This record gives sequence, C-alpha cells and structure tokens, in this order.
Amino acid sequence: MTNARTTTPYTTDHETTDEPFEGVYPAMTTPFTDENEVDHEQLAANARYLEAAGVDGLVPVGSTGESATMTHDEHIDVIHTVRDAVEDVPVIAGTGSNNTAEALSLSQRAADAGADGILLISPYYNKPEPQGFLDHYTTIADAVDLPQIVYNVPSRTGESIPVDVTVELASHPNIQGYKAASGDLNLISEVIERTRDEEFSVVSGDDGLTLPILSIGGTGTISVVANVEPERSCAMVGSALSGDYGRARELHHELAPLVRELFVETNPIPVKEAMAIRGRGEPHIRPPLTRLSEDRREPLAELLATYETDEDAPATPEAVE
Repeated sequence: MTNARTTTPYTTDHETTDEPFEGVYPAMTTPFTDENEVDHEQLAANARYLEAAGVDGLVPVGSTGESATMTHDEHIDVIHTVRDAVEDVPVIAGTGSNNTAEALSLSQRAADAGADGILLISPYYNKPEPQGFLDHYTTIADAVDLPQIVYNVPSRTGESIPVDVTVELASHPNIQGYKAASGDLNLISEVIERTRDEEFSVVSGDDGLTLPILSIGGTGTISVVANVEPERSCAMVGSALSGDYGRARELHHELAPLVRELFVETNPIPVKEAMAIRGRGEPHIRPPLTRLSEDRREPLAELLATYETDEDAPATPEAVE
C-alpha cells in the first residue's frame, strides 16, 4: 500500500490575484440521518472543519452533494446551514437544472439564502444547440446578480458546452468562472487561451487533472478529494499557484491513490464512505445510488489510514465546533 505521509507541513502561502475564483473549493457532501433526512448538525460541523482546514470556499448542493435527489426546499435549507456555519469563506451553491425556469428560480432563492455565488451545471438530457446554451446561461446571469460558474461535465449531461459558447458567456459580467470536468485538456486549454482577457477563472472539476489544469492557467479546483484531505489539497494547489511545481507534483502523487479510490464507483458513493470512516457523517446515500460495495470498504479504510500521522491527522468535526 502506498504511504502518502510526508514530513513537511501542509501549508503553502501564495499571492492572491484578481481572479474571481482561486484555490480549493470542496464540492461538499450532504450527510443524511438514519431517517434519510438532511443531517444539518453534521453538515454544519463539516463546513466548519473545512473552513478551519484552510479551504478558499465551499460548494454545497452540487453533484457531490446529491442535489439530484433533493427537493428545492432542501437545497435552500442546506445553503442556509452552510452559510451560517462559516465565517470567512464564500459559499458557491449548486443551482443548475435542465429546465431554465427551474434553474433561474433556484438561483434566485439561493441568492436570497445568502449564497455568494452559484454553480450551474449545463442542461442535461435536453442536448441544447449552441443558442440554447447561450440563452439558458444568459437568462440566469441577467436576472441574478451573483458571480456564476458554468459547469461543463459531459459525462453527466450527455453534451459538452461548445468552446465558442463558453467564450461568449465569459464576456457577461456575472459569468466569472468555468468548472472544467470534460477530461479534455485540449478543450480546457482553448477555453483558458481564449478567455485570458476576461475576468474569468477556469477551475478543475476533475481531481486527477487539477495539477495539469493549473499548469496551463487554471486557477483552482472544485474538488471531491478536498472533503477528505483538505490540507493536502490546499497545499498542492497553493504550491502550483506559487510556482513551486516540484512540491505540487509531490502532493499530486500523494493524493493520486485516494483520488482513484474515490472514483471506483459513482461519485459521491466512495467519498460518502470515506467521510464516514473519518467520522464526518454516516455513509447513507439516497437512491437510486447505493452504498459503496462491501468489498471496497476495507481497502478504502486501509488507504485512508496511510494519510494519517500524529502531525497531520485530520481534526474531528467536534474539534472545530
């Protein structure tokens, strides 16, 4: 088993820039009780833990937060809980839908709930034409005065947002970011190249590609692994943004075994199990998804143990309440 321990502290200071979105933004899980209700107490504790670990923002009720199986009222309640739990980090709420009117309504409600920005997955299933993408995002950006991140994840939606559409959207003052989860570095590179003159950030949406994306001009990550290893994630991204790619590569390779393990089954199944192992909520997940396969649980627990030392063992949620 690879041992991911290191003797150097997991802190890296880097000069901030004027990029709208920079650094590490965990895509938060949503903990559920035995009765399948949102566990708001655990959710708040997780938010405080991540803030104390040094993340740059939080992203609740996205795909990792099981937004697809939550009601709109539950969405808003989760945003309230996370917003109230933290003091100094922005909360970027997932509010996307394949129905423009529904995404607009949820985005407006998120703004009223105190969200500092919104993350908008591209319309799934419908497979809009380029004008449909433009109309969808512009409708929301014109009506909701919050920084907005366009989320391209064709493996989930069935269609990639055309680069020309992204470039046009980047000129809108409220559309300030792009979550890149296509797995296509050529496409991501072109988006970065063609939006360099805009106040527009490209952040990784694929933990395994975060360092390559940073190396071509990305500014951060909306991350699954940061839920479990926030200090290492922040140190890796901070090192890259500071130009210390030797240290960033070392941390990338430390995190790589865990990243692979967190995607052996559909996200967020493995990360919910990892959170449970770390004492940050139960592994309950809403159907149609199911709990991590039993034969994967012990390997995950064994791997997680290799990341813990006396110096860098993660704090429990109670320790930061």
